[in-house]
Amino acid sequence: MHKTLGAVGGVVAAGTALAVGYLVADLTGGPWPVDAVGVQVIDWSPGPVKDWAVRTLGTADRPLLRVGICATLAIIAAVAGWLGARGHRRTAVAIAGGLGLVGFVFAIVSRSAAGSTVDRLLPATVTLVVAVLAMALVTRRPTPETAEAPVGFDRRRFLVTVSAVAVVGAAAAGAARFAGGSGQELRARVRVPRPTDAAGPLQASVDVPGISPFTTPNAKFYRVDTLLQVPRIDPRDWELRIHGLVDKELRLSFDQLLERRLIERDITLTCVSNEVGGPYAGNARWIGVPIADLLREAGVRQGADAVKSTSVDGLTIGTPLAALTDGRDAILALAMNGEPLPFEHGFPVRMVVPGLYGYVSATKWIVDFEVTRFTDFSAYWTDRGWSVEAPIKTSSRIDVPKGFATVKAGPAVAAGVAWAQRRGISKVEVKVDNGPWQPARLAPVDGPDTWRQWTFRWNATAGTHKLTVRATDATGELQTDRQAPPRPNGSSGLHNTVVMVE
Repeated sequence: MHKTLGAVGGVVAAGTALAVGYLVADLTGGPWPVDAVGVQVIDWSPGPVKDWAVRTLGTADRPLLRVGICATLAIIAAVAGWLGARGHRRTAVAIAGGLGLVGFVFAIVSRSAAGSTVDRLLPATVTLVVAVLAMALVTRRPTPETAEAPVGFDRRRFLVTVSAVAVVGAAAAGAARFAGGSGQELRARVRVPRPTDAAGPLQASVDVPGISPFTTPNAKFYRVDTLLQVPRIDPRDWELRIHGLVDKELRLSFDQLLERRLIERDITLTCVSNEVGGPYAGNARWIGVPIADLLREAGVRQGADAVKSTSVDGLTIGTPLAALTDGRDAILALAMNGEPLPFEHGFPVRMVVPGLYGYVSATKWIVDFEVTRFTDFSAYWTDRGWSVEAPIKTSSRIDVPKGFATVKAGPAVAAGVAWAQRRGISKVEVKVDNGPWQPARLAPVDGPDTWRQWTFRWNATAGTHKLTVRATDATGELQTDRQAPPRPNGSSGLHNTVVMVE
């Protein structure tokens, strides 16, 4: 029985160390050891494994990775506690120290948004120290009254010790929740700027239950990135450096960006990981500084053809220079749907470039902007097998009815969205089973950089039917029916859904 209790004590010791480390990470902005390990696991994972995680797990991939790491630590800690209960206290403490040391090493080598070496290493250091002390406490045996007396297992003393350690862990976890919530003050201090060039009135969304609204709410906007711990950057400390093949290096604070010409635009973003008919696309109203203005001020030198932008955690993205200077509304975004950028979407500043998949354009938490040549660097995702350049492909999606939904016989409606940023959508067609392609009705839009809602009314007859959709962009090019996976430059093919009519 006491060996089982020892295993429980080991888990409590590890949990307390992680809770205290999490609190310190929240206070310093440094990486929680679990997240430091997780980010490195992501970076080391083969491309097909990452693709599977995004495709199968969606936005649950990060929480599940955290759970998996914590579960592994719990098992090892339980073994350490069990060994301690058998009298191998030094071994138990050594295991706890080893686990803490692993977290410390990963904190050194993994990407992190921490502003200094101290901030980067402090959470892992504290976790290591607490892990060793907590394991030493829960595996401590009572001192015998005489040298000849056997050292026994004092159950009552053990439970008191473990309970005390658990209270410390619970208090740290509670304090971490409180400390994490205080990050919202950073956003609350930022007032949404008034754009110099405002967008027109928002288009009314199609009134069909289940269709994606024209404007995606911030809380429902897709998130695909490689971080487990979302950076919380104080705008007062933020600075962007623009350098490289330029005549004049620029260093801009957040307040200096606010003083520049600001434009407001509706722009649809799409992740290259999006499968045909997938959820990784969203439309928002952005306010930001035109990147072309900054490049003109810096003076781009001859021979440059790329920009390497870097996130606060060190992730790099390569963007064609032409896409930032050809007249499209490429911006450094400061606001999203009337609010300061959410932390998850790049607060305080991110890149938004219409017409390119996010992995070559949508740098979140941006801090560095280097004008360069593609031959002189390799970005994070291109190192992992994705194409250097990636214009968004014409795509369409059926939002309603959902797959295998039951539809009543008679007049029925299908609806969804289509997108071809920089070109726009001129036509959407739907076919029922193997019938002819029939035109869908398109909602009005103001420009080519947003998705377009569509509706299709049809007479549903009893039985099982397949609906298929395709789009034509404003240049007259038809969406391809050739099936292709997301890797290396975006999926293609036609989305379809099967419905039961009764």
